[in-house]
Amino acid sequence: MPYPNLRVTVAEGVATLTLNRPQKLNAFTAGLHADLRAALDGAAADRAVRVVVLTGEGRAFSSGQDLTEDLPRHPDGRFDLSGPLMRDYNPLIERLIGFEKPVIAALNGPAVGASANIALACDIVLATRSAYIQEAFSKIALVPDAGGTWILPRLVGIKRAVALCLTAEKVSADAAERMGLVFKVFDDAEFAEGVRAFAAGLTQASLHTFALMKTAMHASLDNDLAGQLAIEAEYQQKAADFPDFLEGVAAFLQKRPPKFR
Repeated sequence: MPYPNLRVTVAEGVATLTLNRPQKLNAFTAGLHADLRAALDGAAADRAVRVVVLTGEGRAFSSGQDLTEDLPRHPDGRFDLSGPLMRDYNPLIERLIGFEKPVIAALNGPAVGASANIALACDIVLATRSAYIQEAFSKIALVPDAGGTWILPRLVGIKRAVALCLTAEKVSADAAERMGLVFKVFDDAEFAEGVRAFAAGLTQASLHTFALMKTAMHASLDNDLAGQLAIEAEYQQKAADFPDFLEGVAAFLQKRPPKFR
């Protein structure tokens, strides 16, 4: 179905969701959030979709929240910023982290403010070399949201996370790759094909196994070693009970590519 603020294409098992407000650098509005929620629902339900790519139209991934949108206010006139977070951003971050299919953030340009944290909530971040990530909240006297205070320290450590947020420093794609924020950087001319080939490679794997991997990895952040070892044993059994395991072993022994269900 068409969306006012989002372009969706599905090809070769990959659903590409393109933030489509280039005149506003793909800044997030309530409407864009609604379109993205609906598109994610569609990708989750579509058995032909094995991988999701989230990217932006034009020269930016996203500039974050659209500050020109009429922000809600409390009865006494104060801006109500917690309302949109609870309604739009928080459910989106939880959805991306818990999404059963792999989600790739393809940074075609800058990812600033809340959109930086939306990108980091995806499973894998790819970037064009001219892109950058910026926790820009301190520039407008706000604190990081959209999961930034949870995600960023777990990726780069508490000291660096605090410094990136206090300074609002732009992190180039190459520096983000060195920090572990970005998995792979492509030259600008090679970005579109690089993302396509990378996503296509993931479509050949076992989605059932991917879902178990993601759940186990995120559980490890709150578990001790014994608890995590128990989860590994439980999930390994779940993987072994699924037909993809038998196909994987057969393909290995027959020296052929597996054909996972």
